[in-house]
Amino acid sequence: MNIDPKQIPISEIVKNYVDNAEEGVFGYNGKLNIRPPYQREFIYKEKQRNAVIETIRKSFPLNVMYWVNNGDSFEVLDGQQRTVSICQYIKGEFSISEGNNILFFHNLTNEEQEKILNYNLMVYFCDGTDKEKLDWFKIINIAGEKLADQELRNAVYTGSWLADAKLKFSKTNCAAYLLGKDYLNGSPIRQEFLETAIQWISNDEIEDYMSKHQHKPNANELWLYFQNVINWVKVIFSNYRKEMKGVNWGNLYNQFKDKQFDSAFLEREVIKFMKDEDVTKKSGIYEYLLDGQEKHLNIRRFNDNIKREAYEKQKGICKNCKKHFDITEMEPDHITPWHEGGKTIVENCQMLCKDCNRRKSGK
Repeated sequence: MNIDPKQIPISEIVKNYVDNAEEGVFGYNGKLNIRPPYQREFIYKEKQRNAVIETIRKSFPLNVMYWVNNGDSFEVLDGQQRTVSICQYIKGEFSISEGNNILFFHNLTNEEQEKILNYNLMVYFCDGTDKEKLDWFKIINIAGEKLADQELRNAVYTGSWLADAKLKFSKTNCAAYLLGKDYLNGSPIRQEFLETAIQWISNDEIEDYMSKHQHKPNANELWLYFQNVINWVKVIFSNYRKEMKGVNWGNLYNQFKDKQFDSAFLEREVIKFMKDEDVTKKSGIYEYLLDGQEKHLNIRRFNDNIKREAYEKQKGICKNCKKHFDITEMEPDHITPWHEGGKTIVENCQMLCKDCNRRKSGK
């Protein structure tokens, strides 16, 4: 891979700068793609953004940027956040503070403006194969703000499919966010909605799915699948509760989409388990009602006082094998199982030796 260092004045970078949101961000007289498909959305906070401008105003050195040389055009490999901050400031989109003064670019003296515009950015022009460029992209981002896993995948599998998928899943107030914001955690612009959707449709084989679809013209299959998942959830659990946010709905849809459910019955069960003090993970109710596995509910455990009371009552004798054990060698067990209505109270607690308890649990 060839890396050629050059100094480029800010005045050249901001020439004909344009931010068309979903259509792209360009500068350097239209020759620089500031936000290629694998780049993240702009996420600098005010303090970080202002620090870039202060660095330039004081003529301090700014970190090196990397551009990919595509022949007659370039794309930012590293430095998008700094580049956008510079361009936005010069275009008057934000101000900085100096004492009691609010300084927009147009408020600066001609001398101060020229100082910024004549500031030279150190840019490394990179030439090489796609793999070399993307490997380098991963390396240079290690020292910066950590990229999310899906942001790195976007760098590897850029193409027509990804461009369309990002329109649907990766923009503020995008279609996927508007449809699924009550059911998914995370942020679209950090690629978490896109990652979740691919994870669901691929059964967690995200890289394999993206590789197979990389050069397809659109992401319609993923979008239709995502709509089916959310609509399925809304039908079988028609009464929304905040505990539904973040459930692995795609996995449940893949397993049970062809099974018939009585929504009214499920609602009654949800109400019952929401009231059950022994159910400590309320979001797990939805998975439990579909697959019947109690592990989703995180059933409340017997506390130390209850265990000690049951142990003393039994005089250290295991209720199953009738042998004596130290309390450290025993475990509490529900006499009447939770799923049969047994509560996590002292009257329903018995102490079993670890071996007996684990054999019972394995049945």
